[in-house]
Amino acid sequence: MTTRSDDRRAAFRNFFTQGRRRWVLAGLLVAVAAGGAYWHYGTSPGIDKASAQGAPGGGRGPGGPGGPGGPGGRPTPVQAKAVRSGELHVFLTALGTVTPINTVTVRSRVDGELLRLPFKEGQMVKAGDLIAEIDPRPYQVQLTQAEGQLAKDQALLANARVDLARYKTLIEQDSISKQQVDTQESLVRQYVGTVKSDEGQVASAKLQLLYTRITAPVSGRIGLRQVTPGNIVHASDTNGLVIINQIQPIHVLFALPEDNLPAVQAALHSGAPVLVEAWDRAQKNLLATGRLFTLDNQIDTATGTVKLKAEFANAKDELFPNQFVNIRVLVETRPDALLMPTAAVQRGSQGTFVFLVRDDNTVTPKPVKLGPVDGEAVAVEHGLSAGDKVVVDGSDRLRDGAKVEVIEPTVPKGKPANGNRGNRRQGGPGGGRPPAP
Repeated sequence: MTTRSDDRRAAFRNFFTQGRRRWVLAGLLVAVAAGGAYWHYGTSPGIDKASAQGAPGGGRGPGGPGGPGGPGGRPTPVQAKAVRSGELHVFLTALGTVTPINTVTVRSRVDGELLRLPFKEGQMVKAGDLIAEIDPRPYQVQLTQAEGQLAKDQALLANARVDLARYKTLIEQDSISKQQVDTQESLVRQYVGTVKSDEGQVASAKLQLLYTRITAPVSGRIGLRQVTPGNIVHASDTNGLVIINQIQPIHVLFALPEDNLPAVQAALHSGAPVLVEAWDRAQKNLLATGRLFTLDNQIDTATGTVKLKAEFANAKDELFPNQFVNIRVLVETRPDALLMPTAAVQRGSQGTFVFLVRDDNTVTPKPVKLGPVDGEAVAVEHGLSAGDKVVVDGSDRLRDGAKVEVIEPTVPKGKPANGNRGNRRQGGPGGGRPPAP
């Protein structure tokens, strides 16, 4: 007969026996998992050594020789472009403000009631067009009075001359004294002066009457009217009647650093028109093309810049007064420059470099010396030759000796393979050179 204590001992032995079995089973599972992970992710000592000798930046990474893009791994997909020989346009960029050639505030030159403004606000006017009319009646009255006074004095002058002729006859007959003749001659000269003064009064009255019809002094676009008909206007009014801006052609004022002055002067002295482009604020749309008009005669010592002025035909009102634009000045054209995409340029502690694709589909970093930039292309002055392929996309995962697979960029359905390059002149400053004005 078993006692209660024997039952307890048997229960404890069963519990510990089952616990040991559980721990042994868990240990086996962990060992199997560790072995599988080592088999799947483990690398050989040779690859680890290659990883430690990677490209600039050193160290093993996911794109290094020991990773997917290195020897023994899957090739890294990249996009590459060939270095080519072509024409390079060297541009200088600046911020500009559109300014009219002439800005005229039209004011009245006489006082009076404004009868009418025969124009529409914002319309184009030509020099000589009637734009305002002031009540002419007070000035017509003044003209009539001046003409009456002139006629009176002319009659007195004529009578004095007749008397002088009579006196000269009488003095020959010794019938009058010479003093009377001298007095009459003085009277004639007096009337001559009076008549001249009257003629001046008549001319002044005619001029005042002419000023009652106000015409456009220059051709241009007329602004908003500053006064309405029915008001009394004065020659001393500061606001004037309306403002006219001459906008065809139109100017753009901008500034360049003094270091760029030699290049600009060389372009001006070449004798050919210097092309200037005006782009919108976002530098996406070409607004107009013109020519460099002139440059200032001194450098601003406060800013170290020199002011320049460009002229645009503005036949379709592409530019508007006081508009902000981005200016590009073509100062040089290099016909046989080595060009590559700007996207290929990498920068490191040793300077600029590119990833060069070799014949065995591996890449190596290649130091390069860059020249001027023209939109999406940059000139290569040293380090590459025409035909060399450089990586333009996917270089962030590359190391020296990494295997690559050059792929073509995917093109969305309905778009041409070359994107908008066929219309680069309207797409942004990186576009081709527009025709010279």
